[in-house]
Amino acid sequence: MRKLVLFLHASLDGFVEGPNGEMDIGWVSYDADLEKHAKDILSTADTVIWGRGTYQMMYSYWPSVPSNPSASQHELNHAEWIEKTAKIVFSTTLEKVEWNNSRLVTEDVEEEIKNLKQQPGKDMVILGSPRLAHYLMQLDLIDEYKITVSPVLIGSGLPLFQGLKEKINLKLIENKTFDSGAIGLVYQTVR
Repeated sequence: MRKLVLFLHASLDGFVEGPNGEMDIGWVSYDADLEKHAKDILSTADTVIWGRGTYQMMYSYWPSVPSNPSASQHELNHAEWIEKTAKIVFSTTLEKVEWNNSRLVTEDVEEEIKNLKQQPGKDMVILGSPRLAHYLMQLDLIDEYKITVSPVLIGSGLPLFQGLKEKINLKLIENKTFDSGAIGLVYQTVR
């Protein structure tokens, strides 16, 4: 069975977005080590799960990267990966998605995720989309939490965890410390 993996960057004080709701997370300690870590995580997935806001933000940027002469090799590699990867967008307000290999789901989120888990393939990764992640946490559908924690306190914003009504037991299966001071944590849901 495929796993649903949450991959997010968080501040040490537990926020995934800044105080003004900005999706630009310039406070993440992103360096070559974290690039490699992200690449390793994404290499285990063949499907990206997004909510509306993250899909729109990603679609406004990544398709233009291959023609950008100042794009780094890391950006070019990621743009190529994301172009080929299946993208499933959960939204009740979008009418269509236009990016290559994208599919829109407008209802029955829980049933859709359960069906996707039964299909053959690699893992599915929630890449960003913290509000969708909160909802999927409440439904206990996330199998692994891959969180990088940056050594910064931002004071306020959107918390990594929000709205949980039931306890979710987790088992630490991996941790890494990066030269930047960031920490990579991998927790598996214990059911």
